[in-house]
This record gives sequence, structure tokens and C-alpha cells, in this order.
Amino acid sequence: MFPLRVILHPTDFSDYSAYAFHIATDLARQYQATVLVLHVAETVGAANVTYGEAVSQLEPESYRQRLLDDLRQAVPPPAGVAVEYLVAGGDPAAEVAQVAAQRGSDLIVMGTHGRTGLGRLLMGSIAEKVVRLAPCPILITKLPRNEPSGPAA
Repeated sequence: MFPLRVILHPTDFSDYSAYAFHIATDLARQYQATVLVLHVAETVGAANVTYGEAVSQLEPESYRQRLLDDLRQAVPPPAGVAVEYLVAGGDPAAEVAQVAAQRGSDLIVMGTHGRTGLGRLLMGSIAEKVVRLAPCPILITKLPRNEPSGPAA
């Protein structure tokens, strides 16, 4: 296998992402690589909020810091693995590809919900879009059949 120094793990906090995180950290342990844990938050535009919400919104840097704190708490680093936390806003697939390019990622490890048919048509597949845009190899994981498939607690 090629040398791994930087592994990017995008997360949506689902069980699918949690499973992919375990794989990413196992690989990081084997190769003494760093795992970049990325959460892409939807950018809140003026059209998406009421006047009251806009007035009470936290400053952008405060909001970013709160998201980073939430990310650190939701995806704690395992012992013996270097983990760095990142937050971005915008289109998830585009942001994952951009961060992978900017940070020199050697591999992206991400989970997929594995939707098919109408669900995939309506929701699209972020993993599929990342495959098209990413500057590096991607490992896409699914939960084993015996694992639960609800949102992570």
C-alpha cells in the first residue's frame, strides 16, 4: 500500500460515519498518520433565517468555535492517534475535496448511507460526488449488515 501521512475523515455524526472513523483511525495507527476529522455545516444565508434569528446569531468565529467544540465531543480521538478537527461551510462534497487538496490528504475515508432508487435520486450521493471531485484515493465504507443504521447518539 502507498504511504499514508494524512487521512481525511468527513463526518455527519451518523453511525455510518462513526464506523468509517474507526477504520480511518485503525489505518492511522498502522501508518502513524494524522486523521483530519471534517464536519461541513450548511451555510446559513440571509434567506434562510428570520429577522429575530439574524439578530441573535453568534458571531461567525464564535459559531465556528462552538461547532469545533461539538465536533471534538462527538468524535473523541482514540489513544495513540493524532487527530485534528476542522469545520467548513457549504456544499459537503465540494468542501471535502477542497480540504483534501489544501491539506495534502493521502486518503479520504468516509461512510455512505448506501441509498438506492428514489432515495438516492432525491437526496443525491455525497460520497459519489466526492469520488468525482477528490484529488486522492477514497475508501467508502458501509455498516456491516449486523450493525444498527440509525443516527449516532
